[in-house]
Amino acid sequence: MVLPTSRQPATLARTPRRFVVTGTDTNVGKTVVAAGLVAALDGEYWKPIQSGLGGQTDTDTVRALSGLPPDRFHTEAYRLTAPLAPLHAAIADGVTIDEARLVPPHAMRPLIIEGAGGLLVPVTQNLTMADLFARWQIPVVLVARTALGTINHTLLSIEATRARHIPIVGVVFVGDANRLSEHHIASHGAVRHLGRLPHLDPLDQATLASAFAAGLDLSAFIDEVEP
Repeated sequence: MVLPTSRQPATLARTPRRFVVTGTDTNVGKTVVAAGLVAALDGEYWKPIQSGLGGQTDTDTVRALSGLPPDRFHTEAYRLTAPLAPLHAAIADGVTIDEARLVPPHAMRPLIIEGAGGLLVPVTQNLTMADLFARWQIPVVLVARTALGTINHTLLSIEATRARHIPIVGVVFVGDANRLSEHHIASHGAVRHLGRLPHLDPLDQATLASAFAAGLDLSAFIDEVEP
């Protein structure tokens, strides 16, 4: 999918926009969506809190899948050892998360920020990821599965977003097509259906770029989002 000629990412670079990629659950596919989005917008990426350092980090994954140079990736505010919710991973590491450090970095291009887990995952005793997004007032891209249970999880996530007055771009679905569930969520949640990514095998830079161009509505990231 090609962006309109008059509104290419180069225009965005003069007035960079920012988006938060979050999910209805952990391992729902938000890192893959973040990688596809940052590549499509020729942007920059930031993962505020990385939980789990046993292998490749989310930043490593996005760098590999996007093919963008190292200077497009901002350093995490916190890198925590255990693959747990940020609060619990911080406790395990003997770390206290300072909310003052969780401020989006300055970017010269569109900035894609990836949250940790779902919206109500605890960051501190008194702060969830959703609270953090509400503070930033950066439009959210919600990533949801197409599998059984997605209607409940996704609509609850949309309600949690709107209850905190967080602007929402729409929902990206990941998995096999499930037109009834996808339509129900978009209709009853009154959100934009941003498209769907199939499970990719192999998952690499080329297959992601192709699937993203074919399956995602990139115009949504240039049009105005809901207040």
